[in-house]
Amino acid sequence: MGATLRALRALVLLAGFYVFGLLLLAAILAVDVSLALAGLRGPALLKLCILSALVAWPIVQGFLMLRTPHGEDPVGLEVSEADEPELWRTVRELADAVRTRAPSRIVLTGDVNAAVSEDSRFLGMLPGPRALCLGVPLVQGLSEAQLRSVLAHELGHYSHADTRLAGITVRGRAQVMRTIARFEERAGRTADRERARLQEKSDRAVAKGKQPKDVDPGRAGISFRTMAKVYGLYARFYFWATLAGARRQEFAADAAAARITGRDATASALREIPGLSAAHAFYLDRYATLGLSADLMPPRGEVFGGFGRMLAARELELASMRAELPTETVSRYDSHPPIQERVRRIEALAPDGRTDEGKGAASGLLADVDRTLAALEDVVLIDTVRSLPRAAGWQELLDASMDVRLRSADSPVHRALAMYTQAPPTLAALLKVIEDGQLWKLAQRLPLSEQAAAAKGRAFREFARPSLLGGVKAMALAELSAESRLTWEFSWSEPAAPRVVALADGTEPDVEAAVEAAVADVPETAALRALVGSARPTAPSPDSPGSPESPDSPDSPAPGASA
Repeated sequence: MGATLRALRALVLLAGFYVFGLLLLAAILAVDVSLALAGLRGPALLKLCILSALVAWPIVQGFLMLRTPHGEDPVGLEVSEADEPELWRTVRELADAVRTRAPSRIVLTGDVNAAVSEDSRFLGMLPGPRALCLGVPLVQGLSEAQLRSVLAHELGHYSHADTRLAGITVRGRAQVMRTIARFEERAGRTADRERARLQEKSDRAVAKGKQPKDVDPGRAGISFRTMAKVYGLYARFYFWATLAGARRQEFAADAAAARITGRDATASALREIPGLSAAHAFYLDRYATLGLSADLMPPRGEVFGGFGRMLAARELELASMRAELPTETVSRYDSHPPIQERVRRIEALAPDGRTDEGKGAASGLLADVDRTLAALEDVVLIDTVRSLPRAAGWQELLDASMDVRLRSADSPVHRALAMYTQAPPTLAALLKVIEDGQLWKLAQRLPLSEQAAAAKGRAFREFARPSLLGGVKAMALAELSAESRLTWEFSWSEPAAPRVVALADGTEPDVEAAVEAAVADVPETAALRALVGSARPTAPSPDSPGSPESPDSPDSPAPGASA
């Protein structure tokens, strides 16, 4: 389908939104008029008119939203040719190979994505300024050949006029989805008002000593929900009509990339990106935001720079991820075809002998990687985050973060101990409970499954023990951290490991063994007390209250245990 026909189709679909709305308004008016002619009068007719106006207003609001939403482009660092000459040279070279006009702007972003856009005019019929957005994580994780393939794919969209026509399509999608959101918002507000009215009525009944009323909004807001479903039908048709073409455009851009940069580079780039995306999400969660709980940020440039270090340390994990493509089914409204289908099509192409091109890292296309990563932070991070103090290194960031987390720990054991002792949950309080032979009574206050709550004796202890182990260990580590006797071993490839400062006699403490002894069938707290520097108590005897064979053991379902 040519550019003119695609523009006409997009325009017809956009016009269909307004025609659809006019038909709905006409239907609402027809219902009101017919009921009025049938004899509906007085308050009933007034209520009908008010309801019709409430339903019609979101439709009219949809008509008024004629402007394509702004602010959808990723925030990033715009780089000039003077800033990044090699990157600009590569982009222009690939644009010539695709036989299209090069972008006038290159913007580096902080996500695993590359995209092109065009500020076209006259409904996409006339070209406009072009922009290329390139995610720095792609530059960090891809080879030069793979990144050239990604760039060639994006520039291929220009050669098919895909970007010029995107404005009409995006505008239509936004109109439909905004109108649906309006109806759903109105339905929610109506239901909330009805729920509040019923709750107030129920509260008055309780105050009078009566049974509370049922607080169920029932069919409140049903007219708005119905209209949202009606528009949802048009939305599904709109997406089906536009996304089929979008997927064909993706296949065409893949083919252009393979022709220009080689079959192997294109296929390997497609295999690499899902793993990079998953790794980046993991990095943001476990590393980049590690110090936020301690109001501390990574060193300057390391918010994005650390991702490259993690990739290098976890190369074996990434290798297994690229070998096994994602198998989950994509949404029927996803503009991109399934990644496995795209890879299959590229790998089915005949070998082109271009297996040894561009093996170097894509980061070589940047003039000064460290400078770029630091500058990217200045434009991507929000002011409140960017103004936080910077750690001297990742080790300091980890130590500070773990200290805050341990001091604010709130495990099921913490909560159960607070309820049991009616006092703040401390390790000293927990040790006293254990030494008084009350550990398994405390365990009855933990959140338990139905099976665990119904268990007796040893079976109950085995159900409760994992939760106890985690809570007691957290308390012990918090105590050691407060005494400055705990450090953490930072790693890009493994979870952070705690390291306890040696005891006075030079022996290396074993936290795991001390915690396990404290929650054994016959609890022994001496090792744990020695670890945290407390006086050694006398261990409870097997015949003391609360021991495994005592009448206080949970040989019946724990009272108050939750499922």
